[in-house]
Amino acid sequence: MQFKGKLIGFLVGLWLGHLLGAIFGLWLGHLYDIGVRRRASFGFRRVPTREEQALFFHTTFAVMGHIAKAAGRVSEQQIRIASMFMDRMQLQGDLRQAAQSSFRQGKASDFPLTDELTAFRRACHGRLDLLRVFLEIQMQAAFANGSLLGQQRARLLEVAELLGFSRWELEQFLAMAEAEASFGQRHQHWRQQSAGGSAPPPRDRLKDAYTLLGVAADASDGEVKKAYRRQMNKHHPDKLASQGLPPEMMNMAKEKAQEIQQAWELIKQQRGLR
Repeated sequence: MQFKGKLIGFLVGLWLGHLLGAIFGLWLGHLYDIGVRRRASFGFRRVPTREEQALFFHTTFAVMGHIAKAAGRVSEQQIRIASMFMDRMQLQGDLRQAAQSSFRQGKASDFPLTDELTAFRRACHGRLDLLRVFLEIQMQAAFANGSLLGQQRARLLEVAELLGFSRWELEQFLAMAEAEASFGQRHQHWRQQSAGGSAPPPRDRLKDAYTLLGVAADASDGEVKKAYRRQMNKHHPDKLASQGLPPEMMNMAKEKAQEIQQAWELIKQQRGLR
C-alpha cells in the first residue's frame, strides 16, 4: 500500500503550523500516492517482449498437447483441434511450425509441465487476465470433443493450480467453458429456428447463457447486469490488449467477448430488459 505521500504531506502541513494545513497536506499526499500506484500499474502491464510472446505460444500449444495426451492416444481429431486454434490465431509460417513443434513436445511422456508453467507464470508478471485467457484456451481445446476424456480434468486442475488458481476457481471456469461450448453450438441452430417467428429460446441455451455469465438463473435483474459487466470487463479485447495480450490472440478474445454479448442479449430478451 502506498502511504509515503500521505505521511510527507501530513508532516509538511503540520510543520506549517496548523491542523488544517496537515489535513490539506494529507489530501495532496493521497493524490500523489494514487499517481505513483497508477504509474506502477502501467509499467506492470507493459507489452510483452518477443521472447515472452514466443514463450506464451510455446507454452500454449505444449500444454494443449499435454492435455490432449491425457485423454489417451492423441487422435487425428485432437490434432485438427490444435490446427483450428492455430487458424483462429492466424499463425502462419515459422510461427505455425513452432506451435506444431510445441504441441508435439507436450505429448511426450517426460514433458516437464511444472517447469514449463513456472517459467510461463513468471514471464506473465502476475497478469491474472492473461493467465486466465491461457487457461480458458486450454479448456476450450479440451471441450472441443464435447466432453473431457480420460485424465483431462486432472491435468486441467494441475495446470490451474500451477498458474495460481484454486480448485474452486477451476470448477467455475470449467462450468463456464462447457456452457460456452454448448452455447456456441446451439447459436446457429437457434438463429435458424427463430428467423421465421418468435419462438422462445431453448431452455438449455438459456441455462448455458446464465452459466457463461457466471450467475444463477434466479438472480435479480441487477445481479445479472453486474455479472455481464464483470465478464465483459475481464474479457474485453481492448483491456486485454492494454495488459499485453499478444496480437495473435486478439481474434480469440473478440470471439469470447461476442459469446458473452450473445448470452447477455438472450437473457435480456427473455427477461424483457432494455
